[in-house]
Amino acid sequence: MANVLDLRRRIRSVKNTRQITKAMKMVSAAKLRRAQERALQARPYAQMISSVLESLVRRSDLYSEETGDVRHPLLVEREEKNVLVVVIAGDKGFAGAFNSNITKAAHAFINGRRSQGQNIDIEPIGRKARDLIGKRYPAAVYEKKEEHYDNDLATHYEVIRHRAAQIEVTGDHPTLLNKVDINDVSCMAHSIVERYTRAEIDSVYIVYNEFKSVIAQRVVVEKLLPIRKLGSHEITVAEEMTEEQKEAAAHAARTSGVSLTVPEETMVESEAKKFGTAEVDYIFDQTPEKLFRHLMPKYVTTQIFHALLESVAAEHAARMTAMDSATNNAGDMIDALSLEMNRVRQAAITKEIIEIVSGAAAL
Repeated sequence: MANVLDLRRRIRSVKNTRQITKAMKMVSAAKLRRAQERALQARPYAQMISSVLESLVRRSDLYSEETGDVRHPLLVEREEKNVLVVVIAGDKGFAGAFNSNITKAAHAFINGRRSQGQNIDIEPIGRKARDLIGKRYPAAVYEKKEEHYDNDLATHYEVIRHRAAQIEVTGDHPTLLNKVDINDVSCMAHSIVERYTRAEIDSVYIVYNEFKSVIAQRVVVEKLLPIRKLGSHEITVAEEMTEEQKEAAAHAARTSGVSLTVPEETMVESEAKKFGTAEVDYIFDQTPEKLFRHLMPKYVTTQIFHALLESVAAEHAARMTAMDSATNNAGDMIDALSLEMNRVRQAAITKEIIEIVSGAAAL
C-alpha cells in the first residue's frame, strides 16, 4: 500500500495534468468558434458558384450542338477503374477517436473498392492521415524522362508513373491544414481536375468529418467527381455519432460556451439560392463551353475547401470533447486518491494511538 507522501505526489501530479487538459479544452473551444465563423464566411461564395452553374445548366444544353459531347469533361461519367480517394484527417493528437474513425472509414471504403478489382490512388491531407495511411500502403513510383525536340535547346521532362500495386499513395499534403488557404487548395484541385480530364482517374471521393454543429457531425465518404448534381453532396457512406458521443460533446460545449445549434441560413445565402432557380432570362456574354471551363474548376475547389474547413472545425470539437473528458476523469482520480490518502493517514494515526496505549498499559 502506498504511503501518504506517495499519494500526495500523485495527487499533485494529477492536479497539474488537470490544469493542462482544462487549458487545452478552452484553447480548442476558442479555435472551434473561429473555425465555425470561417466556414460560415465561405458559404455565400460557394452557394453563389453553385447557383450560377445551376442557372447556366437550366438555360443551356449540357451537350454541344456541334459535336454532341458534354460541354465539360468533369461532367463525363466513365466506368470506375481508377479511383482517387482524398483522406482528410487531423494534424495533431489528443482528439479522441477523431483520426482513427476517419482512417477506419477510409480503409473500409478502400477495401470494398479493392475487392471490385479497381485501382486506387490515395492522397492523405494532414499529418495523422499521412502517418496512418503511409504505414499501410506503398508510395507511387515516378520516373522523370528527358525528351529533346529538333531545333529546341530547352530540355523537356516527362514524368512516367510505374504502378506496382493496386493501392498506392500518389501524394500527401501534411501542411495544408496548418492554415487552410484557398490558393493551396486551388493548386490541389487543379491537379485533381487535370488528372480527371486526362482520364487518369475515373472518380474522386473525399473521406472527412462533416461538421454542422458540435452534436451534429458525422464521418462521410463523399463523391466529388464526376459532378452529377450541382450544389448537392453525394454521400456514399456515413457514420453518425452515437448518443454517448453526443452527450459528451454537448457537456463539453456547454461548459466552454460553444453553441450547440446549427447556424441558420443567412439572407445572402437564401438570395444566392434564388439566383439559380429564378425564372429570369439571363444573358450570358460568353459561350456555355467557356463558362463551364472557367467555373467548373472553381466549383471543385470550393467543394474541397468546404470539406477542409469542416474537418478543421470537427477536429477542434473532438479535441475539446476529449480534453473535457480528461479533465473530468482527472477530477474523479483526485477524489479517489484523496479518499485513499485520508484512509492511509487515519490508519497510521490509529496505529500510533494503539502503540502508545499498549506501551502505557505495559508500564
